[in-house]
Formats: sequence, structure tokens, C-alpha cells
Amino acid sequence: MIYNVTINDKVYEVEVEKGKANLLKTTAVVAAAPAAAPAPAAAPAAAPAPAAAPAGPVSGTPVPAPLPGTILKINVTAGQAVKEGDLVVVLEAMKMENEIYAPCAGTVGQILTSKGATVATGDVLLTIS
Repeated sequence: MIYNVTINDKVYEVEVEKGKANLLKTTAVVAAAPAAAPAPAAAPAAAPAPAAAPAGPVSGTPVPAPLPGTILKINVTAGQAVKEGDLVVVLEAMKMENEIYAPCAGTVGQILTSKGATVATGDVLLTIS
């Protein structure tokens, strides 16, 4: 059987036969240009400003979220020394707990998320210096 699977704007054509999967081809998905939004009739009253992003650039090695989900637990604190492979964050995605490990040894610099926060793929959770 042949399946088309879309992941991160790429379409993978996969052939599955008796427990074996073979990648046949990969193509990029071309997104259609969004339609222009109609002009608002009147300017709305002043809205509160959105939450500010962390001040300054992120320094150190970023630890990104590998998939979208909810932060269940943060096992480290800023300033804590970690070794490569230490468990730093537990992320729930699709009713599964996913453990995120330190990609390198160092000291935890910034923690850019919190317990209960919803994150997207690639969001930086913390940094290691």
C-alpha cells in the first residue's frame, strides 16, 4: 500500500509492505498565498499590548521543543549544572509523556517556559551555557 504523509510542509510517499516501509519520494508543499483581509470599518479602541518576548538574545545552547505539547515538569533550575543526557523537561504530547534531555553539558542559563505552558515545535524551552 502507498501512503502520502505530510510533515513540516513536506509530502513523503511511503510504500508499506508486510511490516517494511520504503520511502519512494519527498516533495515540498507549496502554500497558497493567503487571501487579503478586508479593511476594518473603524479602528478599535486601544487594546492591551501583547506579552513581551524575553529581553535580549537567547545565549547558550538552546533546548527546543521537539513537538507541540504541554509542559508537565521542569527538572532543572537556572544556574544548575547539567551533564549531557540529563532529563531537563517532561512534555506531554498526544497523551504521551516525552522526556527532553540536555544536548550538552553546562549550566542552565535561562528557562523560557513554565509548567502548564503550551509550546510549539521548535520553541526554545531553556538554554545551556
